[in-house]
Amino acid sequence: MQSKIVGGGLPPAFSLFPSLNKTFTFHQILVLIITFLAYASLHASRKPPSIVKSVLGPSVNEDSNSPIDNGWAPFNGTEGTQRLGELDLAFLSSYALGMYFAGHLGDRIDLRLFLVFGMMGSGILTVVFGLGYWMNVHLLGFYMTVQIVCGLFQSIGWPCVVSVVGNWCGKEKRGLIMGVWNSHTSGGNIVCSVVASSVLGSGWGWSFALPGGLVIVSGLVVFMCLVVSPHDLGFEEPGKEIEMSLAAETLVVEEDKEDDDVGLLETVDLGDDDDSLSAIGFLEAWKLPGVAPFAFCLFFSKLVAYTFLYWLPYYLRHQAVAGVYISHKTAGILSTVFDIGGVFGGISAGFISDKIKARALTSVAFLSLSIPVLIMYRVYGSVSMFINIGLMFISGLLVNGPYALITTAVAADLGTQDSIKGNGRALATVTAIIDGTGSVGAALGPLLAGYISSRGWNSVFFMLIVSIFFAGLFLVRLAKAEIKEMSSSGELIASSGP
Repeated sequence: MQSKIVGGGLPPAFSLFPSLNKTFTFHQILVLIITFLAYASLHASRKPPSIVKSVLGPSVNEDSNSPIDNGWAPFNGTEGTQRLGELDLAFLSSYALGMYFAGHLGDRIDLRLFLVFGMMGSGILTVVFGLGYWMNVHLLGFYMTVQIVCGLFQSIGWPCVVSVVGNWCGKEKRGLIMGVWNSHTSGGNIVCSVVASSVLGSGWGWSFALPGGLVIVSGLVVFMCLVVSPHDLGFEEPGKEIEMSLAAETLVVEEDKEDDDVGLLETVDLGDDDDSLSAIGFLEAWKLPGVAPFAFCLFFSKLVAYTFLYWLPYYLRHQAVAGVYISHKTAGILSTVFDIGGVFGGISAGFISDKIKARALTSVAFLSLSIPVLIMYRVYGSVSMFINIGLMFISGLLVNGPYALITTAVAADLGTQDSIKGNGRALATVTAIIDGTGSVGAALGPLLAGYISSRGWNSVFFMLIVSIFFAGLFLVRLAKAEIKEMSSSGELIASSGP
């Protein structure tokens, strides 16, 4: 029988401080806090390229709105925005590729040590990128290589943290809990935007060095304190009893209560058999119901979200608002409004999907509403700063809501669905497939924006709107099925009334 490697035992902090062995709820909250800190720091280390774009790339002549040949070689000159787009592609394509392998490995090795390995590598390479400023490096190959290797290390983070949270949180209110928890993405972006923008005047290298140091410190916290699974502390996984009792009820409908209790114990014991311990295959995971539609939806959703992540500060810097161009620092800080909207979007999407029990329908609704809002932002965002901020906030809410929901609650639902038949080793693989596919879109979005922006920003927004349309299209069939199921449930309740 295979050995189940979910966690490699208790972390060092539990040996140094035995008093940490408390209630299940305490450890649940502790895990949520530690994984929140871990991924917030990882995402913060992705934000610096967008903050320094306006310094590295060519400036725009405010009179003629044409590029000026200055900036930091090799990103200056008329092709500077294209080089910056290629730099984004280098990171995100390696991130997307690494995600598939990371998820496969995550279901087979110690998640805590694997996560620490990814965080340390990410932090060190982020600092190394910043060293290019002090070492006066102007070689495109240097920055490309650093970003490619950093993307591979970064790909380890997401499958690990989602798997750990999935181990500790049951399906009850999973959308709301993970919606709140998923604010780490926007939280990391906000913190980094403020910090990186503030130190930009002292040299763009600091905009990388500080977030890189944050990732390293967070990695040490993970190594010392993160407990991967409730089993490591002698607890049962949350929701397991309910799920198993429902399965037993289906199999032995006419058994008495005493027999049901025996069946429940027997089903729980099956968590240690060969089937549940063998990690699910990559192709097998693709065939699970719902995985492919949500993965391709995330491809287009993440394309839009990451285009904003990597290009919004640059866009704000080079688009006059009420006839005035803002500074590099102000553009970086102002871009946090989009991320603040993303926090509310992730929470509201999770809450709504829990209430109506329809993840696909919630995602389609958010995506549909985001199309007219993006059109309004492009058309009216330059009228005044108040309108710009308001529409940017709503855009962040609607664009990041489905993205946050799919990468968290949906991935956890699909990785623990009934069709897996008790296999507890699928969550990291399913998470990696969904987010890895989304990351391919994330790699293409910033690259295309770099090329298309030379034709004008209307073309970029057209690309974003078309992408949102296709994102919603992939979920239409699932949304219809959810509506039908909701209608059937309503009719069933009505027919069983007095």
